[in-house]
Amino acid sequence: MAKRGRKQADNQPMFFSAYNYKLIGIAIFLIVAGFTAMYMENEVDGFISLFISPIVIMAGYILVIFAIMKHDRDEEPEAASS
Repeated sequence: MAKRGRKQADNQPMFFSAYNYKLIGIAIFLIVAGFTAMYMENEVDGFISLFISPIVIMAGYILVIFAIMKHDRDEEPEAASS
């Protein structure tokens, strides 16, 4: 019987490292916390709704972009050194 392609997938390295996943988790937490704080205040002219929550949400989005773009160059094998 033919084996499934499961063994081939185990040999390939993960696209993101654990550090990237931690950053994405923190970013998602910041985004959810920002929207929750905006919802909890429930005022249009409130200080948290106008100033704090948008800053926290934007920080979360910037952190997501940084986590996706961050790449560990040290773990890369040197194949072009010949």
